[in-house]
Amino acid sequence: MKGRVLILGGTAPARLVCAEVSGLDVVASLAGVTDAPARLAVPVRIGGFGGEAGFRAALGGVSAVLDATHPFAARISARAVRVCGEMGLPYLRLTRPPWPTRAGWRHHADGEAAAAAIAAGARVFLSTGPGSLPAFEERRLDITCRRIDPAPERAGVRWILGRPPFTLEAETALFATLGITDLVTKNAGGPAPKLDAAGVLGLRVHVIDRPRGLGGEETHDIDRAIAFVRTHAADRNRG
Repeated sequence: MKGRVLILGGTAPARLVCAEVSGLDVVASLAGVTDAPARLAVPVRIGGFGGEAGFRAALGGVSAVLDATHPFAARISARAVRVCGEMGLPYLRLTRPPWPTRAGWRHHADGEAAAAAIAAGARVFLSTGPGSLPAFEERRLDITCRRIDPAPERAGVRWILGRPPFTLEAETALFATLGITDLVTKNAGGPAPKLDAAGVLGLRVHVIDRPRGLGGEETHDIDRAIAFVRTHAADRNRG
């Protein structure tokens, strides 16, 4: 039976899917971590579900779940896989393919491991978000952290505001101006001008690998994700 499809979104792939299924009974869910999220072509709910009980309640009347959250949203994805399995709901996770390893990259399991591998006094560009900051603040580093929304001043941290897309030229100029020596990033996949800029400048690149063992079916194919939604979503104008 077709019905409403819930898209767990907040990513560029989620926006692409929503643009293609705007005439279907689809609702996108955003965590609400940014003040001005990009507009979507389908109805949107913003904010958490209030724990597992709230998530289960939100799935009432839902026919399928497309999980297009960030590939590092491990807790959200693991819960969605488990709850959808228990409720018998079709589930598909859409992610960008991870970046293939480049020569000289240093791979780490998490932010703590990456921070421990960087020498004290290094000038670090942290593109993993403010949630990763504590591990690096303990290492006597010069830290620049990029985020979308303004934030209060934080001792030892230089905030850079910016929203994708970025360019190779802009990233190269930024890193050179700041005298960056180390780039830290999560392997989110997609366009990577920061990695290209790091290569141009010869920076040390620290890549945090994706979490494993989340379970559930996963695809990197946008067209397959769109077909999944179309298979399970009713026509919004069906009557």
